[in-house]
Amino acid sequence: MTFTLISSAFSDHQDIPRDHTCDGDDVSPQLAWDGAPPNTNSFVLIVDDPDAPDPAAPRMTWVHWVLYNIPPTASQLDAGVGESALPRGTKQGLNDWKRTGYGGPCPPVGRHRYFHKLYALDVELPDLGKATKAAVEKAMSGHVLAEAQLVGTYERGS
Repeated sequence: MTFTLISSAFSDHQDIPRDHTCDGDDVSPQLAWDGAPPNTNSFVLIVDDPDAPDPAAPRMTWVHWVLYNIPPTASQLDAGVGESALPRGTKQGLNDWKRTGYGGPCPPVGRHRYFHKLYALDVELPDLGKATKAAVEKAMSGHVLAEAQLVGTYERGS
């Protein structure tokens, strides 16, 4: 079975609706997954933008959301999910605004791509606190069983 990540808000490589951006309500989109390997012990979700600040001359990857230790029994995140509604045991890392939680697309120029990457791990990670994407990636190194990806795009004023 193929490990897949989908959203009811947008299809792969299609526009992310305004509600999920800084120009709207800035709430996370609904995400659902299926087909994780049977020995999955946790999931990690990282949402980032490799086109920052300008897709014509990208200089960095901007991190929008980091979740880890999503339990293996979870199969979705509701739209606008807040800390209290996350699956039990889920930890939040820091985004590049230096806060936890979702920060939606808000590109300064051009159409950016937003990669929603879900990793199935063979372990539950230790409590990393409000870890950065880099710290979570380091901790999960060697433990990734499968990866599912969903890419959305957004351009302000479009």
